[in-house]
Amino acid sequence: MESEKMENIQKACQMAGFTEIEIANLSGANLSGVYLKGANLSGAYLKGAYLKGANLSGANLSSAYLSCANLSGAYLKDVDLSDANLSCAYLKGADLSGADLSGADLSDANLSCAYLKGADLSGADLKGANLSGAYLKGANLSGANLSCANLSGAYLKDADLSGANFSCANLRDAILKGTTF
Repeated sequence: MESEKMENIQKACQMAGFTEIEIANLSGANLSGVYLKGANLSGAYLKGAYLKGANLSGANLSSAYLSCANLSGAYLKDVDLSDANLSCAYLKGADLSGADLSGADLSDANLSCAYLKGADLSGADLKGANLSGAYLKGANLSGANLSCANLSGAYLKDADLSGANFSCANLRDAILKGTTF
């Protein structure tokens, strides 16, 4: 079923004249549960796409536009989302362990209960983001903008928060043991 969805996406892209998925416009597409492990979606336009439960582990989504996309429960282990736009994206419960989100725009995104162990969020814009209950053990948030972010109950053990902006952020009940400021 998942491989069939991927084949259909590839066929649709080829029929539209695209030689690689990385230049595709998949705005608003329903890709729930799709298997795109290791896919090259660099620079893809996925505004408002529905990717709930999708497997994008190891995929290249650098500089992709995922504003308002639904990635709840998605498997995004080791994905490259550097410099991607994920503003207002819904990532509740997503697995982003080891993901590269450096320089990404995650402003007003919902990352509640997301698994971000060892993720690189250095220089990311998380202004107003919901990270309540998120698991960020060993994550790199150096230089990140966390102003007005909700980090209540977040697990930040051994995380690097050096140079991060926490103005008006909610850190109530957050676990900060071993964290570098």
